[in-house]
Amino acid sequence: MLTSDQIIEAAEDALRRFGPGKATVVDVARALGVSHGSVYRHFSSKASLRAAVTERWLERSHAGLAELAAGDERPPERLRNWLATLFAAKRRKALDDPELFATYCTLASEASDVVAEHVAGMVGQLERIVADGIASGDFDATDAHAAAGAAWTATDRFHNPVHAGDWGDAGIEASFDGVVELVLRGLGARVAVLEGPAA
Repeated sequence: MLTSDQIIEAAEDALRRFGPGKATVVDVARALGVSHGSVYRHFSSKASLRAAVTERWLERSHAGLAELAAGDERPPERLRNWLATLFAAKRRKALDDPELFATYCTLASEASDVVAEHVAGMVGQLERIVADGIASGDFDATDAHAAAGAAWTATDRFHNPVHAGDWGDAGIEASFDGVVELVLRGLGARVAVLEGPAA
């Protein structure tokens, strides 16, 4: 029996082969050996299928971050490691396969609701870390939600695909360290800056 996961996987393959401008539902159906009507029984439109592909890509890109956010490291180290892991994952995808990264960025630009929900989840993970830091006395912030949103915005250069062209630049790691130091100091953390982004 045809499943949604099988369709999403076939759609990912079609996007890799043909690119976002040419891949069609017919391509997906042909790869699965079914009619395009069978695909539409799982996804009401081409847009909804592409949104599902985007959602899966975002989840895979950020695998492990929720566990880091819920970890038992002191909140300042946990926050820095979370941001470093996010940056490293985005950077790998952008630099290792720029064409595929560009394809998924195109899909993400079409699926604004999916992206907004995903970003809300990411900020929620940051909020958990900040709230733990407030509770432990490691952070002086008083509003965990506002502080998490500010940390997300302040580090935009290191996770927003708009800035992917900068991620291979010499000095980007030093820039990352400097911004994270400012974020930690802004939260009132009394810690030294740790080492550069995770490899």
